[in-house]
Amino acid sequence: MAAQQGGHGGSRRVIYAALAGNLAIAVTKLAAALYTGSSAMLSEAIHSSVDTGNQGLLLLGLRRAARPPTPRHPFGHGMELYFWSFVVALMIFAFGGAVAIYEGWQKIRAPHPVESAWVNFLVLGAAMLFEGLSFRVALREFRRTHAGEPFWAAIRRSKDPGVFAVLLEDAAALAGLLLALAGLGLAEYLAMPALDGVASIGIGLLLVLAAGFLARETHSLLTGEAAAPPLVAAVRAMLLADPRVAAVEELLSLHLGPREVLFAVTIDFRDDLPGEAVERAAAALIREVEAAHPMVTRLFLRPRRLPPGGAAAAA
Repeated sequence: MAAQQGGHGGSRRVIYAALAGNLAIAVTKLAAALYTGSSAMLSEAIHSSVDTGNQGLLLLGLRRAARPPTPRHPFGHGMELYFWSFVVALMIFAFGGAVAIYEGWQKIRAPHPVESAWVNFLVLGAAMLFEGLSFRVALREFRRTHAGEPFWAAIRRSKDPGVFAVLLEDAAALAGLLLALAGLGLAEYLAMPALDGVASIGIGLLLVLAAGFLARETHSLLTGEAAAPPLVAAVRAMLLADPRVAAVEELLSLHLGPREVLFAVTIDFRDDLPGEAVERAAAALIREVEAAHPMVTRLFLRPRRLPPGGAAAAA
């Protein structure tokens, strides 16, 4: 469990950085929206408020996932993080995307000029700075754990929603700020207040897309995703390298959390090994694999069953 706690340290740093930035930005955006009457700014305030709540949910998920195993949950609670990440995706969709689209539609139906537009531009500039800093923290942590991998492929293969959820949120936030900036700028320059509402709808659609992608990734983890192919290949190679092992017939894996993997292996030991030697070999292999790969927190070895007649019949 100590390894698990330490592994979550990077996720917590990313989430705390995003939480602090989004809380400050949400309050500033809301004040600017109430002062100027900008629909796009109100959508951005809702977006940042939802993001702040989302970071709180991710921290809750990390805390609950770190609980030790119990008789009712003998493999621990690592999947709690996947559940709360899925809730985050629903929050982005319902309270971020849907509300922003609604606000934008209302502004298009009844357009009104934005008062003191310079306030909005000032707030958007500050928000882009803070969001950029948060995005940089998340991106640095993500690249540290996925060095050398293509970005989108790494996102798809990542098992830690505590990092990639924040990364996606920050990327969507930066894109939303650019949309708000463009909408407000065009609304002022062309004297067409409805464009402020168009920008709000654009922000809402962007959030819906981000929520859909995040929901798809966390759904895959919730329903039982296998370990990454390099880890599976490394465990298989380590087992086959032992001179007491004749073959690895079946190797199944399951992520119990971002850094907790269960392996169930059907293994064929050499036929000349007596029963006690097989037991010692299995125990030694389990210790060696778990020591070499800390993510492997559970390894079950099932010796292959011989057909009636023993080794002669199997031959």
